[in-house]
Amino acid sequence: MNSNELQIWHLIMEASLLVQGVMALLALASLASWVVIFRKRQMFRRAEKRAREFEEKFWSGADLNKLYDAVAANRAGREGAEAIFEAGFREFSRLREERHINPDTLVNGAQRAMRVTLTREMDRLEHHLGFLATVGSVSPYVGLFGTVWGIMNSFRGLAGAQSATIAMVAPGISEALIATAIGLFAAIPAVVAFNKYSVQLERLELRYDNFKEEFAAILHRQARRLQAEN
Repeated sequence: MNSNELQIWHLIMEASLLVQGVMALLALASLASWVVIFRKRQMFRRAEKRAREFEEKFWSGADLNKLYDAVAANRAGREGAEAIFEAGFREFSRLREERHINPDTLVNGAQRAMRVTLTREMDRLEHHLGFLATVGSVSPYVGLFGTVWGIMNSFRGLAGAQSATIAMVAPGISEALIATAIGLFAAIPAVVAFNKYSVQLERLELRYDNFKEEFAAILHRQARRLQAEN
């Protein structure tokens, strides 16, 4: 056994077909998880930035009708708190056109529209997080399966040998252990990213939910004022 035999690439090429298939599957899973990790990173950064910018506009005392017109005109880029505001104010304005609707009905309709939009926003942000969780939890077991299979093959190769030495099984065991290493390489970043993005998702959901409740309170005051004027 020379040093070249322990080179990782050489060990991979010398592994059995099944173990090579396990390694290829794990490599693809790792590649796909990194694509998801980078896309989610951009998505959450953009969502937090846009939520911060919109809340600054909203609480600056801007006229709600003008703010709604600006948000409604930007359909392609509308998301997060903007989308919740647009849905709530649109429903509030639609119900306001109808006569003899009490303030509670007006606000309940707006809250229902905002709740539906909030759910859609959460679904959009949560999309593909399940894939990271799956890669993080399953990859070590898939790698372990490849390792167990490779070790079984190594010992099976000794069946006809007169004497067994560590040098005879070491290359086979090394080949098999690479499958576990690749499984961990795929799992660790996926688990770290999943935990990080789950925390960010909870923070954004809380932020959107707080905005929804505060905006509903504003709409309720407007509805009471409209009722008093009529």
